[in-house]
Amino acid sequence: MDGAIAVAGGQIVAVGTTDELRAAWLAERQIDAAGKVVCPGFVDPHTHVVYAGDRVHEFEMRIQGATYLEIMAAGGGIAATTAATRAATPAQLVAETRTRLDAMFALGTTTAEVKSGYGLDTETELKILRAIAELDRTHPVDLVPTFMGAHALPPEYAGRTDDYVNLVVGEMLPAVAEWYRSSPFAARGVPLFADVFCERNAFDVAQSRRVLEAAKKLGMRTKAHVDEFTALGGVAMALDLGATSVDHLDVTGEEDVVRLAASSTIGVLIPAVNFNLGSTHFADARGLADAGAAIALTTDINPGSAPCPAMPLVMAIACRYQQLLPSEALNAGTINAAHAIGLADRLGSLEVGKQADILIVNAPDYRHIAYQFGGNLVEQVIKRGRLRIINDQ
Repeated sequence: MDGAIAVAGGQIVAVGTTDELRAAWLAERQIDAAGKVVCPGFVDPHTHVVYAGDRVHEFEMRIQGATYLEIMAAGGGIAATTAATRAATPAQLVAETRTRLDAMFALGTTTAEVKSGYGLDTETELKILRAIAELDRTHPVDLVPTFMGAHALPPEYAGRTDDYVNLVVGEMLPAVAEWYRSSPFAARGVPLFADVFCERNAFDVAQSRRVLEAAKKLGMRTKAHVDEFTALGGVAMALDLGATSVDHLDVTGEEDVVRLAASSTIGVLIPAVNFNLGSTHFADARGLADAGAAIALTTDINPGSAPCPAMPLVMAIACRYQQLLPSEALNAGTINAAHAIGLADRLGSLEVGKQADILIVNAPDYRHIAYQFGGNLVEQVIKRGRLRIINDQ
């Protein structure tokens, strides 16, 4: 096929055939992508990429048969990352995360949502959000902030979930809203989201609703982790509140699939978690898509359940285990993912007026992005019209 893209001022200004664009535009620089795939930069709509330390010892424990509860009892899980993140300096947090963002960028991710949630106290949650802002300022990957103080119950609140929800609603959310108002995100029209883990042993439906309703009153957009292990009714609750996305959906029932399909909410699927945990059960992506639900894919990059920076690998898993076609997987990692972070008006497709975030993939057909796995087919990454990475093949 003969296609070309003209870029000026960091935006796409024309799309057409090579002859059409050469007749209309005089280029300072031309990139020859003959025989290769040109596609939008990947949008990763659900990540926990800002944290300190790692949990590689838990990986080994799981291989030896330890259960999630046994790992928690040994001081692992989210509590371990919370302790490391609380102890980290802001500079350490930024430096460790920058390395992970470098890997994501080289693999084609040009925009990522990033959640707090490894602080679980006001001071550290704000430290994480400030780290997100600093990385957004200094790293080529554009970041979208999400406050997730309701990620887990911190050890000091054991047995007092309602008291912790009071802290999230009464102290954390107002402090985060105040931070956002003077942040560069607000100045650029990048939304602030609030998220909650609606799950057994985390926050029930009533507690989750309380958090998200309070966030909405403060002007935040909402998301929810739902139906990862247990269908508590979180999908209906989140849809009732107009959530931008509902994420995981591993055990979502038929009634909620119908509800989701009738809504404008995006279902974000996270196959890297199931793969990492050695599970053979995945969210029913095929059923969701056939029902008419809009679905996105994400890495969920985090230290415990998904230490994965690679959107292409996620697409490969989704095609094999969730029966998505390569075209559906690519859409789920680009335009649908952009909708899941409220930025589809500027990201996720190669259209005039959108940000010039473009990948050149060393393959003759877009299906190779999901067909091949274990390597990196992304040859060049163009961010805001500027060639930022050339991966030597």
